[in-house]
Amino acid sequence: MSEMAWRAWAGQMATGVALVDAELRLRWLNPALVECLEFGFRHAPGLPLGVLLADADEGMARAAKVLVEQRPTQWRAVPLASGSGREIRADIALQPFDDGLLLEVHVLAEPLAAASPLSATLRGFAHEVKNPLAGLRGAAQLLQRRLESDDLRALAGLIIDEADRLGTLANRLLHHDGAAQLGPVNIHQLLEWLADLLQAEPTPPQLHHDYDPSVPDLHGDADRLQQILLNLARNALEAGARTLTLRTRVEHGVRLGEHMLRTALRVDVIDDGPGVPAALRDTLFQPLVSGRADGTGLGLALSREIAHEHGGELRCGSRPGCTTFSLYLPLERPHD
Repeated sequence: MSEMAWRAWAGQMATGVALVDAELRLRWLNPALVECLEFGFRHAPGLPLGVLLADADEGMARAAKVLVEQRPTQWRAVPLASGSGREIRADIALQPFDDGLLLEVHVLAEPLAAASPLSATLRGFAHEVKNPLAGLRGAAQLLQRRLESDDLRALAGLIIDEADRLGTLANRLLHHDGAAQLGPVNIHQLLEWLADLLQAEPTPPQLHHDYDPSVPDLHGDADRLQQILLNLARNALEAGARTLTLRTRVEHGVRLGEHMLRTALRVDVIDDGPGVPAALRDTLFQPLVSGRADGTGLGLALSREIAHEHGGELRCGSRPGCTTFSLYLPLERPHD
């Protein structure tokens, strides 16, 4: 395909695309990228690649490395320069193209504002839920004392443990205690806990485990990370999934927010459900957005908030039959 034909094809893409020459100057931007950045890039050809990036120096250095090594790379959550001053972040794929580079820019959903109404909403919910939780815990204790089967007593104990965990979360919200209770966390123990919980469902899903045994402990709040994993699994099952895959990987050279990390943990919850509706993909992590008539729209918003407080991110890729929610968490102290 000639470059002219390729440009005609790329010009119809919804994904932002740019061509960069061997001197790291812009050669061409497709309309989707121009619209995304809200710039009048009529005179873009000839400008340095750095004009697209909030951190021009770092971006130029990293692009130069790709050009020299002739190896494709991924940039995660890169801040872009916007003509309106609005914060825009995107995942960028760079690959050698002719004598320059090809950039694919995948804009991320806007993060929750620091003063999100979500926290206030959850505090109201926490206040309302405390009394039913106490009743649930008390009933489970009575059952545990009267049941003769060890398996049934174990299930009653699971109800008590979950009621206690939710009560702890409710107390934190009610008392405005926003600080995470950090300590060593073994992510595989949390995933096995999740698997045990899912197997107690009336119609348990089929579970597959794909763990990287080299994953070290991370520094985090185990209760809150449990909440993310449970939210992701519940959402998948309520959307109609019948099979879940729990996968862990260590990734190298990952950008989370404003920080570049040498190593990060990626936890994937993969399901075989119908996929995220196209109408919800841009607002999926916002409060009170749900694809179900009986959904609250709080689970994913809370999950992303917890990921952010751990210095991590929550991302989603979806198509019918395969939806992947990826939780990224730092395995080290972030550095610029």
